[in-house]
Amino acid sequence: MKHYDYLIVGCGLFGAVFAHEARQKGKSVLFVEKRSHIGGNIYCEEQEGILVHKYGAHIFHTSNKQVWNYVNQFVEFNNFINSPIANYKGEIYNMPFNMNTFSKMFHISTPEEARAIIEEQRAEIKGEPQNLEEQAISLVGREIYTKLIKGYTEKQWGRDCKDLPPFIIKRLPVRYTYDNNYFNDRFQGIPEEGYTVLIERLIEGCDVLLNTDFFADRQKYLDMADTCLYTGMIDAYYDYCFGALGYRSLRFENETLDMPNYQGVAVVNYNEREVPFTRIIEHKHFAFGKQEKTVITREYPVDWQNGMEPYYPINDAENTALYAKYADLAKREDKVLFGGRLAQYKYYDMDKCIEAALAMCEEVL
Repeated sequence: MKHYDYLIVGCGLFGAVFAHEARQKGKSVLFVEKRSHIGGNIYCEEQEGILVHKYGAHIFHTSNKQVWNYVNQFVEFNNFINSPIANYKGEIYNMPFNMNTFSKMFHISTPEEARAIIEEQRAEIKGEPQNLEEQAISLVGREIYTKLIKGYTEKQWGRDCKDLPPFIIKRLPVRYTYDNNYFNDRFQGIPEEGYTVLIERLIEGCDVLLNTDFFADRQKYLDMADTCLYTGMIDAYYDYCFGALGYRSLRFENETLDMPNYQGVAVVNYNEREVPFTRIIEHKHFAFGKQEKTVITREYPVDWQNGMEPYYPINDAENTALYAKYADLAKREDKVLFGGRLAQYKYYDMDKCIEAALAMCEEVL
C-alpha cells in the first residue's frame, strides 16, 4: 500500500490550497472525499451550457492582494459584481442598504434625509439591545428591519428574531451612497471556467479517492500517511463524545426554464416570512450568459440533522463552549491537523479560507 506524507480528509478549498503548497515542497498527498466530486461546497457543474453553483452562490471577493494574486495563478476571473436585490411582497429594493434602498422606501433623495429618518426610527430602542430584533432596529430603524431583515432572518435561523441573540447582527452595512456593489472589497469576480477547475489545478499531482468515507476505515487511512489534515466536522472526528455541534443546513431546488432570462440578476432575496425560500439564484448571470435556457435554484434553510450537509455553524454561547472542548482535544494531536469551516466550526469567506490555509502551510510545511 502506497504511503503518503499527507492524508487530507475532504477535498474542499482549504485542503486543496494546503495540498498545492505541500506538493510545491515535494510532499505526496492523498485525498479522501466522501462525495462523488472534488471541490466541496464550491463545486460547479455544467447544465444547459451554464455553470451551476451546486451548493449555493459563491462570489470571490477580497481586499488581500496576495490572495487575489494567488488564485489568479490558476484561473482567470471575470468582472462579475454582486448587486443582489430584495423582493418584499413584490416591492424590489437594492441590497445592501444604500441610497437606492432608502430612496424607494422613504421617498427621499438625499443622504441627509435618509440619515434623519433612520436616526429617528433607531431611537425607539433604549439601552442595550436584548435580542436580534432590538439590535437590528437600533442599527437601521423599524421600517428597514420589518421589510428587509425580519422575515429573511427568521427563515435563515428557523426562529423568531426576538428569540435570537443580538450578536448575530453585530453590524449592518448602511451606505449613504447610490452604490449597489454588495462587497466593499477591492477585488471581486468568479472563475471563468468555474471553481471546480480552480480545485483541479490546485490538487494537480495528488491522488484522490472519491465516494470514500474516512470513518468507514479511519485507522487504515490514517496509517497511509505521516500526517492527516482533517477538514470535516470536528465533533464527528471525536465521535460526538461531548455532543453534536449545531448547524443550519440548506435544501436546494433546481429548475431549468425554457427562457433566456428569468429574473435579470444573479441573486434575488425573498424577504417576507411567508415565502418559504430565502433566495433564488439565476446562475447564468454570474458569467453574463446568453444561453437560450436558464437554470435557477431556490434555497430553503432547514434545521440540520445527521446525514445532511452542515452549512452554517450556530456560533451561540452554548455551541461555542462545546466547540472549545473539541478544540482542546485537537490541540493534543501530534499527527492530525484541523482546518477549514467544519473542523474549526467557523464560517469562512473563500479568501479568509485561503488565508487560513496558507498560514497553516507557513507553520507546518
